[in-house]
Amino acid sequence: MYYILLPLAYLPLGLHYFFASLMWPVVYYVARYRVKVVRSNLERCFPDKTPKERKQLERQYYKHLADLLAEGLYNLRAPLRKVAKRYHFENAEILEPYYNQNRSVVLMSAHYNNWEYMITSLDHRISHHGIGVGKPLDNKRFGRFITARRARYGTEIVDQTDVRQAMSFYDQWKIPVAYMMLSDQSPSNPHKSLWTSFFGQDTAFLFGAEHFARKYDMPVFFYDVTKTRRGRYTVHFKLLTDRPNDLPEGDITRCYAQHLEQLIRQAPQYWLWSHRRWKLTHEGKILKDGTLKIINNGRKTDHTTTNA
Repeated sequence: MYYILLPLAYLPLGLHYFFASLMWPVVYYVARYRVKVVRSNLERCFPDKTPKERKQLERQYYKHLADLLAEGLYNLRAPLRKVAKRYHFENAEILEPYYNQNRSVVLMSAHYNNWEYMITSLDHRISHHGIGVGKPLDNKRFGRFITARRARYGTEIVDQTDVRQAMSFYDQWKIPVAYMMLSDQSPSNPHKSLWTSFFGQDTAFLFGAEHFARKYDMPVFFYDVTKTRRGRYTVHFKLLTDRPNDLPEGDITRCYAQHLEQLIRQAPQYWLWSHRRWKLTHEGKILKDGTLKIINNGRKTDHTTTNA
């Protein structure tokens, strides 16, 4: 499917949005792409909204999802000046004092609005060396292609399995780095997660950003991405702490979760609702068929139950 869509990257952006407008009704009404997941997530997060209001959010989400695909394709070949014009950094100067102190920073955000523009342009937009930390794609060949396109303006892409080595290297050589981490993904292990309230539900969060911030004494920022109009975004950085080890363990991740929830509530349609965010319980992982895969001390067992 990806290789069929790739030629579209070389069309004008206006045509990308034209095809997005044609595509979202097909994805939503015909293909029904993850509609059950989206509907379930919206019901559990917004129980006070009427079914009609949630249905409207569904449609708005699929329109936005189609735009994200269009922008993602455009981003594969977009000139840096075009990306900078569409993705405005409102207060990047807040990072500068830490660069001058030779301190690396953690930039925490989420799959909210457009994140591909951030990955592609990060290294060129701030004084710190930019690194995007993420999960590798299942399709290795396509993953290598995407990584090369994302890194073409200097941002380094590091798989989460290699982030320890990368941080150790840059710390050893005293190179100030900005680590971009999208920390709203569902963790794979409930026993290595930070559990906190999120939309009124006990939710597992990745603990890596906080762990490394403490280990290397890195200031932690949350950055929100606001959609000002179609294809235009504004990025705003907020300092969560520049003394991570002065806070009780878990406070940074909890603060991140609070900021993220507040951001999503302002414009819910721009979060990635088709992601199975609540597939973890304290005992294991809820599979797609509704059974529960028990995870004991980091090891998956063969025991399943239909009581999930």
